[in-house]
Amino acid sequence: MSKASDLRDLLADGDTLTIICHNNPDPDCLASALALGRIAAAVGIDDRRILYSGDVSHQQNRAFVNLLDIDLQPFDPTLVRDREPGSLLAFVDHAVPGANNRVPEGTPVDVVIDHHPADEIEARFVDHRESAGATATILTEYVRELAVETDAALATALLFAIRRETLGFLRGVTRAEYDAAGYLHEHANDDLLARLSTPSVSGATLDAIATAIQNRTVRGAALISHVGRTTDRDSLPQAADYLATLEGVETAVVFGIVEASIHVSARSTDPRVHIGDALAEAFAGVGSAGGHREMAGGEVPLGIFADYTTDDTQLLAIVEQIVTARLVAGLNLTEGEAGDEE
Repeated sequence: MSKASDLRDLLADGDTLTIICHNNPDPDCLASALALGRIAAAVGIDDRRILYSGDVSHQQNRAFVNLLDIDLQPFDPTLVRDREPGSLLAFVDHAVPGANNRVPEGTPVDVVIDHHPADEIEARFVDHRESAGATATILTEYVRELAVETDAALATALLFAIRRETLGFLRGVTRAEYDAAGYLHEHANDDLLARLSTPSVSGATLDAIATAIQNRTVRGAALISHVGRTTDRDSLPQAADYLATLEGVETAVVFGIVEASIHVSARSTDPRVHIGDALAEAFAGVGSAGGHREMAGGEVPLGIFADYTTDDTQLLAIVEQIVTARLVAGLNLTEGEAGDEE
């Protein structure tokens, strides 16, 4: 039997389905959750919900939720903890309880569908494809095989997610993404795709990107920068995307303080660098970090730094020094490279 058939059979035995998005969900996660919900509806599960934690703050993500009318609910631990028989729990675009989600470690999971690197995935149904360019690609395969109705909203969501996750079919793309896009294109709403692609940008995002540009330091082919303290977590990946286009730069890493954590976002086209592994090594033991060869992120609790001082200016200086040193070590930059500043 195929993976799609296995998933259908498992869902057919359920009465309710709770789909957990990872923290601060992006279009790939949201579209995949929407598609899984449609599959569950097709096999007779009427009680379905999509839960998220963190924020939907990126202007593109907010537009995605609003324009596609995705019904999201804030994470409710009771829906995970107090499950009745027949109540199914699913993860999309992430895989492990407690890792980039608020589900307690060790919680039994029924369904995991993901394309990110992960170890020791435990669930009744697992489809983990690191080779896939997007989790939405996998869900598109299921929708097609199971003949789930693909209306304009679902097709637009999945197609936009694949385009966004692969940076317009330029990053981590495989033939499966092209096949999925060819199918979805026939059903998607072109006007809606255009609106999703060009959302308005907030002043906080522009300020953070401007700060990252000003604070950049180039070390060989690597660029490291920070935005200081910001309320806009999603400005970090946008700043990393922009700075990665600087001439001569193959790896860009941007970090900043958001509330009580340090957030890190990185991009790399350097064939010598697996940026996910580099971040994981840089912040091992102090936070969680990792990702793909070309795109990665991480989060470090601020508490380990806040113990040094209560003065915010001093705190920012300490964070900049320590985080930069860890990144230099994680990226294996030489002394000469570390001295080339801009």
